[in-house]
Amino acid sequence: QVQLLESGGGLVQPGGSLSLSCAASGFPFSEAIMTWIRQAPGKAREWVATIAPGGATFYTDSVKGRFTGSRDNARNTLYLQMNSLKPEDTAVYYCQEYGSTTWGPGTQVTVSS
Repeated sequence: QVQLLESGGGLVQPGGSLSLSCAASGFPFSEAIMTWIRQAPGKAREWVATIAPGGATFYTDSVKGRFTGSRDNARNTLYLQMNSLKPEDTAVYYCQEYGSTTWGPGTQVTVSS
């Protein structure tokens, strides 16, 4: 059974940083293309980043240079380091295996002064 559990969200001031984690189980994580996706209030879900099994990363333009995705295949854990946060980054953040329909509960990130 695929399980995903995101953590690390919270309230941060503009310009601040947060580090998200996603603990994964129930599938071969080390072989999986993993993604971070976010959903802001009243908006559609938005792709944020992709982290390939070997660690290659791809980002949506709005987070390039500010967010860094990584993974620890030995620990089945995905990470998203978020720096220089902006109010428009406020959203619930989810991790997901690329092509899967399974979602975790997500973690709320709120950027506000």
